[in-house]
Amino acid sequence: MNILRLIAYTLVITGAIVWGLVGFFNYNIVSAMFGDATLLSRIIYSLVGIGGVVMLAINGHEECYCENTDTTFRS
Repeated sequence: MNILRLIAYTLVITGAIVWGLVGFFNYNIVSAMFGDATLLSRIIYSLVGIGGVVMLAINGHEECYCENTDTTFRS
């Protein structure tokens, strides 16, 4: 699950940078590198979208590998 989380996180950050460039400078780096509406650019946009959905799905589902699961208070 950590590999999936890392890939999804990387894709979401990449998408945020791409949209930030579009918003601030009206420059689409994906279109500039791979062409406008080509198969490769559509695959990149799709992967970024899937990364966002995965981040939404795993958000808040942190795994705990605690050795001591006893939560009672001891003084």
